[in-house]
Amino acid sequence: MQRDQVYGRRPVREALRGRRQIVEPWASERALAAEPWLRDAPLRVQVKPERALSEAAGTRDHQGVLAWTEPYRYADAWEIAAQERPLIVCLDGVTDPRNLGAVCRAADGAGASGVVVPSHGSAAVTPTVAKASAGAVEHLPVAVVTNLARYLQDIKRDDLWIYAAAGDGEQTLWEADFAGGTVLVLGAEGKGLRPLVRRSCDLAVSIPLAGRVESLNVSVAAAVLLYEARRQRV
Repeated sequence: MQRDQVYGRRPVREALRGRRQIVEPWASERALAAEPWLRDAPLRVQVKPERALSEAAGTRDHQGVLAWTEPYRYADAWEIAAQERPLIVCLDGVTDPRNLGAVCRAADGAGASGVVVPSHGSAAVTPTVAKASAGAVEHLPVAVVTNLARYLQDIKRDDLWIYAAAGDGEQTLWEADFAGGTVLVLGAEGKGLRPLVRRSCDLAVSIPLAGRVESLNVSVAAAVLLYEARRQRV
């Protein structure tokens, strides 16, 4: 059986609570003593030295906890869009796994329906992404599409509006109507959205900046937009 891994205390804890099958959890003696939930885990935790954990994870950033799992289960992007009044984040060309993880963490916190990424030129769900998301990827649907522009064109409907995040947007986020079905499309910092992806959106929205920097990190911009959408929808 092909297997994947997650590492870090919160990612492993969320994996145990999530959809993925856990094959074998590992922990150091120190982590097992410090984390009661490890002792209560449904599977017997294998006690391993810190060195073995670091070698398996390929990093020392495992906090003494690692779990071998089945491969990550991606969601269906069209099923996410078919929900009533969905709130979706689409990322175009975001290759940094920590940015993808941070966006997923914000999306889960804001109650989003899911995150959609293209299959090429984008980060996928990896142990680094799971760690950066604090385990949010174990609960939030994440989907992959072959062609993001075509996906956006396919899911368009009267009650689902697609907003490109852009500094020169026609509306600010406070003027935009996120109360109905909403898709927020963000590009990588510095590059922005590819032209065809932007043309596939209905409107462009901006986040007004009061300082001297020209843009926000993509995960920060996503969080700002998501929580404005959350505010309008509650």
